[in-house]
Amino acid sequence: MRFLDREQEMGRLDGLKEAGGALGVVFGRRRVGKTRLLVEWVKRHRGLYFVADQSAAEVQRSYFAETLAARLPGFADVSYPDWRVLLTRLSREARAESWKGPLVLDELPYLVQSAPELPAVLQRWIDHEAQDLVIVLAGSSQHMMQGLVLDGGAPLYGRASVLLDLPPLPASLLGTAFGLRDPAACVAQLAAWGGIPRYWELAAGLKGDVAERVDQLVLDPLGPLHREPDRLIIEEVPSAMEVRPVLDAIGGGAHRVSAIGSRLGRPATSMARPLQRLQGMGLVARDVPFGESEKSSRRGLYRISDPLTRLWFRLVAPHRGPLATASAKGRRQLFDRHWPGLAAVAWEDLCRQALPKLTTPEALREAGPWGPAHRWWRGQEPEWDLVAASLDGQAVLLGEVKLSGRRKHAERLARLDPPPLPPKLRNKRILRALFTVEPMKEKVPRGVLLVTAADILRET
Repeated sequence: MRFLDREQEMGRLDGLKEAGGALGVVFGRRRVGKTRLLVEWVKRHRGLYFVADQSAAEVQRSYFAETLAARLPGFADVSYPDWRVLLTRLSREARAESWKGPLVLDELPYLVQSAPELPAVLQRWIDHEAQDLVIVLAGSSQHMMQGLVLDGGAPLYGRASVLLDLPPLPASLLGTAFGLRDPAACVAQLAAWGGIPRYWELAAGLKGDVAERVDQLVLDPLGPLHREPDRLIIEEVPSAMEVRPVLDAIGGGAHRVSAIGSRLGRPATSMARPLQRLQGMGLVARDVPFGESEKSSRRGLYRISDPLTRLWFRLVAPHRGPLATASAKGRRQLFDRHWPGLAAVAWEDLCRQALPKLTTPEALREAGPWGPAHRWWRGQEPEWDLVAASLDGQAVLLGEVKLSGRRKHAERLARLDPPPLPPKLRNKRILRALFTVEPMKEKVPRGVLLVTAADILRET
């Protein structure tokens, strides 16, 4: 699959190169496209790219020296007893050759795992010897990368001129990636693969509808993604295998902290750390009702935020044994049973994410721009899929999100009482919108706006 999007990220990296000696840090969940971005950038500027593995420190230094020899002849002819000696020679010879990079060290957590002293060594080197070099440190281990760069006491804290937390690709690119024009087909692919380029690449290379592609890649025990979540967890540094049971609990329908702890036979108070780890990995998100503080709300619900991981824990994790012997027909029946619910959740997520950027329909644009959208729920009262306030505080949007829009959905939306709103939003203008994948064939009731997948994909 050709290189898609990332114009903003590439622009930030180009600015780093233009500024001269500087440090950049790039991180994000695995498979999100960090390596592809950095390789494309390095090619553009004739730099050097090095990716670490889990070898011993001595072996890593040898491999790194081989990479540097492409720009600094003879660099690999010497054995380096430690990282300080290697980096000192690197800065000296780069200066002699008038080479200023860029130099990318990818999978930094693997280097640190084999040489814990490396962050402090890098700090001293960057501060005192490498001022002329453009250096980018990158890694997929969210836990360790954030600890190396974002924690106030970390050796590299505050030294990065560019800090990129790479997000998934926007849904608007699905049509280009899969050669699709139908917005409904794009939403279906999003519900399976999310915005992860590696999954897009694998799926786009196959024929068939989304069900056939999920079967070949995920449900079939020989499929390349059949054990993908396990690999994501194992590849974290340090390994995140201790959080796997938490994913099983959430995937099985436990969304409150108390319910998750109960499923695992552990006190709810012990859930904070593994849940934070999963949030840092980009696999789990916490929702709070609209109008409540994310920090103080006690009604938060946890959900698997990555579509493929969510699909895997619904279809594969509970059915590993049956899937090992199931026919293609049996796997398809399993998919058909669970797919509508998975697609509905993915569509809701996409609508909430897209709302602040929406410019259609016109009435929605005129009342906006809109702040972040949230769900709303309380006890036995009717739930709302999407509630948001305009940034000027003069309007509130109440939304229902459905895969297929029907007049009965719009009529219910038109007559449903609003949820209790924060005092500052009471008596403000209320708009109601039905978010549906395809346009309604029936007439939309007065007072209800219709937002379709075409509107959403145009803006994301």
